[in-house]
Amino acid sequence: HAGIDGLENFEGFARIDQSPIGRTPRSNPATFTGIFDRLRKIFAETPLAKMRGYDAGRFSFNKRGGRCEKCQGEGQIPLDMQFLGETWVECPSCRGARYNRETLEVLFKGKNIAEVLDMTVAEARAFFRAQPSVAGALETLDAVGLGYLKLGQPAPTLSGGEAQRLKLALELSKIKKGPTLYLLDEPTTGLHWDDVRLLLKLLFRLRDAGHTLIVIEHNSDVVRCADWLVELGPGGGNGGGNLIFAGTPEALRRRADTPTARFL
Repeated sequence: HAGIDGLENFEGFARIDQSPIGRTPRSNPATFTGIFDRLRKIFAETPLAKMRGYDAGRFSFNKRGGRCEKCQGEGQIPLDMQFLGETWVECPSCRGARYNRETLEVLFKGKNIAEVLDMTVAEARAFFRAQPSVAGALETLDAVGLGYLKLGQPAPTLSGGEAQRLKLALELSKIKKGPTLYLLDEPTTGLHWDDVRLLLKLLFRLRDAGHTLIVIEHNSDVVRCADWLVELGPGGGNGGGNLIFAGTPEALRRRADTPTARFL
């Protein structure tokens, strides 16, 4: 194709896939969604933090001062397994807490920053219900079916489906000034059918907010929900690439001469 028409109708573009949100234990749902920045500000406003002169940076595990220096705020240290490759084990100094003793002495409603990061999204939502800056983002994460995830769960332990839903939740929490074009390439890969249901709910929320989604997908449940279908074929690879149908799912179901129609 020589070009694409209609992009002037969009003010933004985003590609959402199942790639990891980070490669190290320092990346987690709280840091990815921006919740961590708000949590650090909350802890910096506590009486003990003010008395000691701690600012929000004290509660970051990416900076010296408040973090455990043995693991540099990762809570884990790499262990060389020689022929088996590298693995991660709990830091013997902070025992996975990421922070030094002085930082962990600062409490908000009886919990330190490490204990908050060890909460699930659902637990944190109840704990911070009186803090609007955090409650809204936690509500979105819970709504996309991630209430069981811990705020500080290391990114390398998240599945592709979980990473994808985190990205969708982040997009849903943003204030969009205008219509955005989203591109998703086979978003249901590796997902349980119940996760597919949650994914569809998120896609509908984006669509109903005035955005447009282009989804490359083979899952028949997703195909049935499309407003407009484009089928390429008739085969795959060198045997495909031709436009064999464009229209609504209802129109496709009335045909029997395309591979997708037979599944619908």
